[in-house]
Amino acid sequence: MKAMIGLLALGLTCAVPAYAQHVGGGHLPNRGPAPMRGGASHDGGARDEGDHAPHTYTNGRWNGHDSGRGDAHYHLDHPFEHGRFTGGFGPRHVFRLQGGNRDRFWFNGFYFGVAPWDYGYVDGWLWNSDPIVIYDDPDHVGWYLAFNTRLGVYAHVDYLGH
Repeated sequence: MKAMIGLLALGLTCAVPAYAQHVGGGHLPNRGPAPMRGGASHDGGARDEGDHAPHTYTNGRWNGHDSGRGDAHYHLDHPFEHGRFTGGFGPRHVFRLQGGNRDRFWFNGFYFGVAPWDYGYVDGWLWNSDPIVIYDDPDHVGWYLAFNTRLGVYAHVDYLGH
């Protein structure tokens, strides 16, 4: 009996980290997308079949993040106007949304707003409870990527201050 309990405990110990990497039907990326190289799409980011919201794959590919630096949808006249986000990036820093909406939401005293071009991708977000992870956007100066771990999708967000 003790051996059976030990095997069960070992199995659960191994399963928890694997489960944490596959949340919300999407993959929790270890890092943000690589900078776009070469010819970029000019449609605000291509979507896969079915025109799904931007998401990630287990191979680390950020689907929908391929419009490149020249995408006018993500141009800011004053990048980092309210400073830079310093709360932590990547999967080691999972934050719980604490209120707001797509125009202005917050967690831990940090405030953000979703890019108007991405409004449709956050319709299902629970603004008072969803877990999100913030990544730097290497292509769109002044923007960050907020990855919703419950849904497995992300949106471009602008930091509004602390």
